[in-house]
Amino acid sequence: MIQENDNFRDSLGTVNKEGKRAWVFPKKPSGRYYTWRTWVSYALLVFLILAPFIKINGNQFLLFNVLERRFHIFGFPFWPQDFYLFVLSMIIGVVFLALFTVAFGRIFCGWICPQTIFMEMVFRKIEYRIEGDRGAQMRLDRQPWNAEKIRKRLLKWSVFVLISFGIANVFLAYLIGGDVVLEYIKESPAGHLGTFIPLLIFTGVFYFIFAWFREQVCIIACPYGRLQGVLLDEKSIVVAYDHKRGEGKNGRKKFRKTEDRKALEHGDCIDCLQCVQVCPTGIDIRNGTQLECVNCTACIDACDHIMEKVGYPKGLIRYASEENIRTKTPFRVTARMKGYAAVLFILMGLLTGLLFLRNEVEVTLLRVPGQLFGREGANVISNVYTYKAVNKTTAEIDSVTFRLLSHEGEVKPVSGARFHIPGQGMAEGTLFIKLPQSQLEGDKTRLKLGLYRKDKQIETVTVNFQGPVSYR
Repeated sequence: MIQENDNFRDSLGTVNKEGKRAWVFPKKPSGRYYTWRTWVSYALLVFLILAPFIKINGNQFLLFNVLERRFHIFGFPFWPQDFYLFVLSMIIGVVFLALFTVAFGRIFCGWICPQTIFMEMVFRKIEYRIEGDRGAQMRLDRQPWNAEKIRKRLLKWSVFVLISFGIANVFLAYLIGGDVVLEYIKESPAGHLGTFIPLLIFTGVFYFIFAWFREQVCIIACPYGRLQGVLLDEKSIVVAYDHKRGEGKNGRKKFRKTEDRKALEHGDCIDCLQCVQVCPTGIDIRNGTQLECVNCTACIDACDHIMEKVGYPKGLIRYASEENIRTKTPFRVTARMKGYAAVLFILMGLLTGLLFLRNEVEVTLLRVPGQLFGREGANVISNVYTYKAVNKTTAEIDSVTFRLLSHEGEVKPVSGARFHIPGQGMAEGTLFIKLPQSQLEGDKTRLKLGLYRKDKQIETVTVNFQGPVSYR
C-alpha cells in the first residue's frame, strides 16, 4: 500500500526539496541476512584481490589488458583473433544477468556487485568504527568543526584514501598484469610515471565514489538499475513488504501493549521506521518495489528484529513476489524465464563448441602489398608473403615449418626453413611460395598450407596466389 505522501516515484530519496543532496545515514544493520552477506562479501573480496595474482598454466587467472589486446578468462588466454569468443562471453553474461533479474530481482546488486561490497562491507564499516552508528554520525555532521570532528573526519578520509589506493592497484593488476604491478611496487614511481599518474587518478575516482558519490552510483549512474524496471514483473522474487499483512484494513499504527490490533483491524506494521533508517539508499520499502532498492536485505533483518520483540511473526518484509503477497501463489518458472534460459543454454553450447574448436596456434598469411608475381626460369611463378603466427599457450613451439597441402610447389621462408613461436608470443616473417605454371588455375589460385611442428600439423591456412592473366 502506498503511503499518503506518494511522490516518492517522482523524486529521489537522496535529493531534498531544494534539489540538494540529502545525505543518507543508514543505521548499522545486523541479523541473519547481514551475516550471510558479510561472509559472501569477504569471500568475493578475497577472490577479487587474488584473481590477478593467481596463475593457471602460467596464465593470469583474470587479465583484461586492453592496450596490448590480451585477455585471460579463468586462466584461458584470448587474443585479438579470439575477440568473437570474448564478445560471446559478454553476451552470455548479459543474458544470465537478465534471467537472474527476471527470476530474483536485483539480488546481484545486494550480494555480488563490487560497488555494494566495497561500500557496505569495507568503507561503511570503517565509518561505523570511527564515527559511530547512525545517531552519532548525524550529530557529528551537525556539530561545528571542532577538534573532535576534525580528528574523526581526517582519520576517516585518510583511511579511505589508503584503501582507494589499494583498490586502484588491484584494478591496475587486472589491466597490465599482477607480476608487472608487483615489479612496479618494488621500484621508484619516478621510473613509471606513465603508470603511476593514472594510478593516482583511479585512486581519486575510487575515493570520490566511496567517500561522496556512494549510493548515487546505484541510483543514478548504474544502467542495471534502469534495466530492472524492464525485466521485473509481478512474479519476480524481490525484497518486498507484505502490505496485506502490514496494513490490514485500517493501516499501520504505533505499537501499544494494551491494544488489540486485530480487533481494531490494524496491520502488523508498527510504523517504527527501522526499515527506513537501515536502508543504504534512503527509501521506504513499504512503498513497494522502487528503482533505488538494491535488495541488500537490511530492511528484512531490521523488521524481523522488531517483529520478534513485539511478538509478531517474522517475514513482514521478506523475499517474495508481488503475486505471492497478493494471492499466496508460490514461485514458479514462467514462460519468460524459460525463454531466457533457452537462449542462455544455446549461447553456452555455442561458446563451448567454439572453445573446443579453437586452435592453440593461429596463423595469418598475407601477400605483400604492391608486389606482383615473379618469374624464376621459364616455368616457375613466385609470390612473396608475410606471416604472423600467434602462440596462445605458455609453452614455446619449436621446429615450425610451412608445407603446401593443395598443390605441388615450394615454400621458402626468408629466415630459414624452420622457426619457433615463443609462449604467449608471436613469430613474424616473410616467405616465398613457388609454383610451376602447370599448377596455376588462372590469375588467382587458391592455395592451402599447413603449419607443422616437426611432423605434426597444428594449423591450416588458405591464401590466394597470383599468376599471369594468360593462364586462366
